[in-house]
Amino acid sequence: MLDNYESMMNSLTEVLKSSAPQIMAYVSGVASNVVDIFTALASSVYMLAEKDKLLRQLRTMVHAFFPPYIADTVLETCSFANNNFEGFFGGKIIDSAIIGVLTFVCCNIFGIEFAPLIAVVVGVTNIIPVFGPFIGAIPCLLILVFVNPFDALKFLILIIAIQQVDGNIIGPKILGKSIGVSALWVLVAIVIGGDLLGVVGMVVGVPTFATFYGLLRQFTAWCLERRGIDAEGNPRAKQAEPVQPLNENQVQPRNETENQPVAVQH
Repeated sequence: MLDNYESMMNSLTEVLKSSAPQIMAYVSGVASNVVDIFTALASSVYMLAEKDKLLRQLRTMVHAFFPPYIADTVLETCSFANNNFEGFFGGKIIDSAIIGVLTFVCCNIFGIEFAPLIAVVVGVTNIIPVFGPFIGAIPCLLILVFVNPFDALKFLILIIAIQQVDGNIIGPKILGKSIGVSALWVLVAIVIGGDLLGVVGMVVGVPTFATFYGLLRQFTAWCLERRGIDAEGNPRAKQAEPVQPLNENQVQPRNETENQPVAVQH
């Protein structure tokens, strides 16, 4: 037993020595991620607390460093982007909270295990448009398959029904026209954003694309108006020139009932 114990300890020591760099790298990576998360949260809190002051300083810098027409354009673009992001994330957070609560209630009604965990995962991933419900449902479904396959089948039917209700009733009611782009461009924005920035790109891709889409639409309308044509390439109808007011030197038309000039109204 002593010989076996000594050989086992020697083997364990060798394993620890060989894997020590990997363990230290993993621990260092986890610690670095934790520090980054808390730093980001603290920075966000301070930025939100000083939001009005920061915005005033940024507007002052824009007006100080750029000509008036460029400064106005930059501020209008930033305001347009802010409206897109605020409308999208505000509506999506409310929508995801409703879906999470609805999933929790339905899981409890149908007796599905791990209802709180499933509701949190489904609610958080629902922030991602189109693919979010599937991203959240797949790991929950795999957990239920190993625990209780019948619960997994009930959850699959339940999540399909909930997502149909969300996509056709809850989502359109809450989001409305805050995105301002069609379903095709939403899908394109998600694919491009996910390819560039992963999950973060899938979340911010839609409002970012909506901002550029709106700016391109405004620029296109300005170009058509400048060239004097409509969206079909046909010439625009010229507007009638406004009537110039008469001055004292212009001759007034005579009244039909009286042979006297019409009095000029100043």
